Amino acid sequence: MLKRTLIGLIRSHETTGEKAKDPALKTRYYKISKDQAWDEVVNMFKKLSGYKLLHEVKNVGEIVVERRTITGRTQDITLTMFGINSLKTAIDIYSASRGSLGDLGSNYRTILDIYRHIDKRLAAYKIND
Repeated sequence: MLKRTLIGLIRSHETTGEKAKDPALKTRYYKISKDQAWDEVVNMFKKLSGYKLLHEVKNVGEIVVERRTITGRTQDITLTMFGINSLKTAIDIYSASRGSLGDLGSNYRTILDIYRHIDKRLAAYKIND
């Protein structure tokens, strides 16, 4: 975590993906249709405190959420869902802080928090790579 804080001194965004060096930031896969995953994740954000659902475009697979950090900065978070096939969905997250300077690792922690909530909600469908 100290490493993430130090990286966060200069960087104010974080993203997940296939080629992420950190295993915690790898794309997550679920054995569920994109439509079912979409409904679960949107409902999760509607009930989750601290997150504000701003925008959702189902046909593109993007959900935009906003979150305020303890220090009062605003984070813009975009979740992207990809339907790999009829019964497999991938979820990636991009989180960026507004303003100058770094985020002290808060975007990294936010992504881990969101993945933790999604994993809990879709536990029966998670595919471990």
